[in-house]
Amino acid sequence: MTVLSDPDRAALWADFMRDVTNIAGAGAITKTELRSAVNAVDQWVDDNATAFNTAIPQPARGALTSKQKASLLLYVVRRRFEVS
Repeated sequence: MTVLSDPDRAALWADFMRDVTNIAGAGAITKTELRSAVNAVDQWVDDNATAFNTAIPQPARGALTSKQKASLLLYVVRRRFEVS
């Protein structure tokens, strides 16, 4: 997978601002600083995709599609957030 397009990053940024405000407030950062964080996280995901894929043991690594692996990552991160 490649990094998100600029319009996709902008949509994610807007969604996150709306959601985080509804949950607990956005903290003490500006919209520009938050957009920089969105860009950096997206780039980090792209830069570390190979390491993530390698961390998945066989046979799951070979059997799961890229979308399924991304979904698995979302599930794990969400659960870690929910239980902490």
